[in-house]
Amino acid sequence: MERIFEDTETAFALKTDSELERAYFLFKMIANEPLVRIGKVMTNFAIKTHLPVEKLIRATVFDHFCGGVNEFDCLPTVDKMYGKKVCSVLDYSVEGKDTEDPLDDALEMILKVLDFVKEKEAIPFAVFKPTGYGRFSLFHKVNEGKSLTKKEQAEWKRVVDRFDKTCKRAHELGVSLLIDAEESWIQDAADALVEDMMRKYNKEKAIVYNTLQMYRWDRMDYLKKLHEKAGKENFKIGLKVVRGAYMEKENERAEEKGYPTPICASKQETDANFDKAIAYIIEHLDTIEVFAGTHNENSSYRLMELMRQKGIGNGDNRVWFGQLYGMSDHISFNLAARGYNVAKYLPFGPVRDVMPYLIRRAEENTSVAGQTTRELDLLKKERKRRKI
Repeated sequence: MERIFEDTETAFALKTDSELERAYFLFKMIANEPLVRIGKVMTNFAIKTHLPVEKLIRATVFDHFCGGVNEFDCLPTVDKMYGKKVCSVLDYSVEGKDTEDPLDDALEMILKVLDFVKEKEAIPFAVFKPTGYGRFSLFHKVNEGKSLTKKEQAEWKRVVDRFDKTCKRAHELGVSLLIDAEESWIQDAADALVEDMMRKYNKEKAIVYNTLQMYRWDRMDYLKKLHEKAGKENFKIGLKVVRGAYMEKENERAEEKGYPTPICASKQETDANFDKAIAYIIEHLDTIEVFAGTHNENSSYRLMELMRQKGIGNGDNRVWFGQLYGMSDHISFNLAARGYNVAKYLPFGPVRDVMPYLIRRAEENTSVAGQTTRELDLLKKERKRRKI
């Protein structure tokens, strides 16, 4: 297969020379693990003590990894990317709160985004996170099967209602809805809720998508069981498949609590697990639709090859490739240039509220071997091509 991801001219066509230089500077910083740790402490301190750092953050890391402070602020980026056939997924990236009011605010924001998506061909999906709709500790209690107090029962009903209201609106509008994954110790509760939504709203096509984190060794079994349920109960499955976002936290908690880690023993096993899930879905594309969220070139090539072998057209709407905004442009824009369905997750929200997300992005880039180095190599190659 043609190695399309070396084409930096296509990958960075939308970046001005100054944006290319900013990206190069940022990834050099992210490559330095001690610097990321110090930056995290300093940023958290600045935010908590209300130091005026928003302008600096906005001009550097925020503008590289985020679309804007609200959905309208994202539109120039959405339109610019769509000019190169790359779609957007507007991601309200304010991390979960521990009080009820922000949860209702998140619901209203996602409902607003759904209406927005319906009007905009460039935005084919909406997305939300379970802990954006319910307190983490409440999900944990439900996950463990513990009895809820009357107050907690009423609160859980509000969580279910938020899920249902969102999925119902998505179904009415015909807009696909991605529901992100959580840590393993609350994921079963989230899975059960998402499955209930699939039963209600995925009768004709996949509207509601769950997320599988394939660094978990048990997710292939879950996928097969879900597929079996869908066959018996007559609903379609939508799945976003990713490697995973909480590896260090998962391993640390497993060690601390004395249970076997849910994470695969090696990066190679995770890669193999991811590719197995994608291959299984492509075999059952009549009942499962997929959003392959990956920054891995080999997995992207494998999916392209599977599609070719099965005679699945590049633009078949049941198969999407996804990457995060600000990363892996060499995958996103080169796939889109060849007619594949591609969507970038475009985070947005107030600068201070989005900082936990941005810090996580920096930590993930630092911990994933080779990711930042690859970004830097490609940016260097494009700088050389442009003679910067």
